[in-house]
Amino acid sequence: MDDLGLYAIFDGHSGREVAEYLQSHLFDNILNEPDFWTNPKQAVRRAYKATNDEILEKVVGSRGGSTAVTTILINGEKLIVANVGDSRAVLCRDGVAKQITVDHNPATEKEKDLVESRGGFVLKRPGTVPRVDGQLAMTRAFGDGKLKDHITSEPDIKVKKIDDETDFIILASDGLWKVMSNQEAYDRIGELDDAQEAAEELIEEALSRESYDDVSCIVVVFH
Repeated sequence: MDDLGLYAIFDGHSGREVAEYLQSHLFDNILNEPDFWTNPKQAVRRAYKATNDEILEKVVGSRGGSTAVTTILINGEKLIVANVGDSRAVLCRDGVAKQITVDHNPATEKEKDLVESRGGFVLKRPGTVPRVDGQLAMTRAFGDGKLKDHITSEPDIKVKKIDDETDFIILASDGLWKVMSNQEAYDRIGELDDAQEAAEELIEEALSRESYDDVSCIVVVFH
């Protein structure tokens, strides 16, 4: 029997409903896909879309959405990571922090082109960050029914092997990454053995740096 570890950050905006729905349903939808074990990338992609369709139909009207970064650890050896939005996963190995998710930022050419190909636009007002249709500071999210034609819940997915040199993975909302680089986060907790202590240390450091966004963090230690 396979041993599964399920870890996620859901960072809601304009209410909590979408993030709470993801917490209750997204992993179930992924693991219930019939080809999860043979084609996990395809299964995760379908489950993300199906969950977003459920949210748009049952949970929210024109407002409310959430980012997601999900991690499935299989037998302590294989890691399936997917994300939508600007929450991030950073894999820490042999002293080096490597970001393995994509920040779906409207400022990047690829994501801007994606929005425009769906009939939307990216607007940056003075003193603010670029936003889809002048409203949402990310190009991919669950929910956000008012923008559903111009954004997507299509995830970026990576499959990684966990070996003896892999120390831990950090999952965190953008409130952490706005004030700390990937390597700074690794260096801050690299000597800690307790995952809970490490996550709390990163949150406290982000708050001490006056992060103005909410900060959620999980650290998964492999060995």
